[in-house]
Amino acid sequence: MKKILIANRGEIAVRVMKTVKKMGIQTVAVFSEADRNAPHVLLADEAVCIGEAPSNKSYLRGDKIIEVAKELNVDGIHPGYGFLSENAEFAEAVENSGITFIGPKSKAIKIMGSKLAAKETVKEYDIPMVPGIDEAITDVDKAKEIASEVGYPILIKASAGGGGKGMRIVEKEEDLESGMKRAISEATSAFGDGSVFVEKYVKSPRHIEVQVMADTHGNVLHFFERECSVQRRHQKVVEEAPSSILTPELRKKMGEAACKVAKSCDYVGAGTVEFLMDADHNFYFLEMNTRLQVEHPVTELITGVDLVELQIKVARGEALPMKQEDLAINGHAVELRVYAEDPLNDFLPSVGNLETYQLPMGEGVRVDNGFREGMDIPIYYDPMLSKLITYGKTREEAIELMLEAIQNYKIKGVQTTLPFGSFVFAHEAFRSGNFDTHFVKTYYSPEKIKEQTAAEAEVAAMIALYQYLEDKKLVRLPSN
Repeated sequence: MKKILIANRGEIAVRVMKTVKKMGIQTVAVFSEADRNAPHVLLADEAVCIGEAPSNKSYLRGDKIIEVAKELNVDGIHPGYGFLSENAEFAEAVENSGITFIGPKSKAIKIMGSKLAAKETVKEYDIPMVPGIDEAITDVDKAKEIASEVGYPILIKASAGGGGKGMRIVEKEEDLESGMKRAISEATSAFGDGSVFVEKYVKSPRHIEVQVMADTHGNVLHFFERECSVQRRHQKVVEEAPSSILTPELRKKMGEAACKVAKSCDYVGAGTVEFLMDADHNFYFLEMNTRLQVEHPVTELITGVDLVELQIKVARGEALPMKQEDLAINGHAVELRVYAEDPLNDFLPSVGNLETYQLPMGEGVRVDNGFREGMDIPIYYDPMLSKLITYGKTREEAIELMLEAIQNYKIKGVQTTLPFGSFVFAHEAFRSGNFDTHFVKTYYSPEKIKEQTAAEAEVAAMIALYQYLEDKKLVRLPSN
């Protein structure tokens, strides 16, 4: 593979390019008119504008991307995450064009892209599943029947999508009909597919996922777990590896289950198997993400592997260079997704110009970044600016380093999730490890951040005053 096109933008395009360049492979960036001066464009060996700012006129134009790849004699296309990364038709079109798709085969994407098809596929492999029904329904009476079998509360969930869309928790039978209607309507408008399924709602759940990698020689490995329970609007904001609650036995069990899920669909490349864990540490298969995850850096830091490099090697037909017994957890890593969102205003996107944009640095600090000072935040895309990751020998060390790094991350011009990150990493529930996916709902409010910010300002003022008085003492010392 001599030349790879990265079919993405922002921090993930930059992150993939760094590894591709390290491997001595040429890079091609694609960009929209809004991203003409973006870091991923400047970093690439070649860059081509593929359309107007809206993603459906640029980054989602699979036909245009393949056309550019052919013109520039590209050998492989890396889709990153989001956009076309889990689009089976795009993967198939890349395969048919004679270019290597750096990801799983289209068949695996198709199977795992439907929660119902995924459940059906892994059923034969004895993977624990949340009690419920394995087929799409729209019939309220049928839903009532299932709900009375598994017991309330239940979860109605869109088969075709994620991100919390088409999802409704129903606590009692009289709310079932309206919950079904809302979920079906939302799923139809979000995914063009209104099929939903019904399952038992797991109370106090933790969201734990396992990183897997499979090659074309029949090897499937897991790279341990990530804890992703701190979420807003059913989307992750804080991640860590490893999870603070898994025993070695449970870790092994979940890792083996994740590998079985990958085998069930003849998986190739990097993927993530997501599990829900209840208060009694029972775990249940949730879904498989058939791509590199946003939070992959925490896994890289605790295992010492470059997951993008492994993706490329596997796509070239190479066998994975390690065995399961070679992999071990070393230290602890935590990650904060730095979004241009206002945590004081329901995490709504915050657009503007990055008047100041200075990244924290130092040992144990990694920033996967997609912006630079002076840039405008485009309104057309996901508002993530970067991912801030810290690594320490222990969980406590990684958390302290994160709090320090957040303080050293200087951003002016837009609101960001940095103050929210400070709140989470300083919170006793997070530090103790005793939290679940309801962390934000249970502990967070905009007032808490305002209180915290005021307290930090007061401490800073006291330190400044102390320093001023000390300096005055020095000035008054008589000279000899």
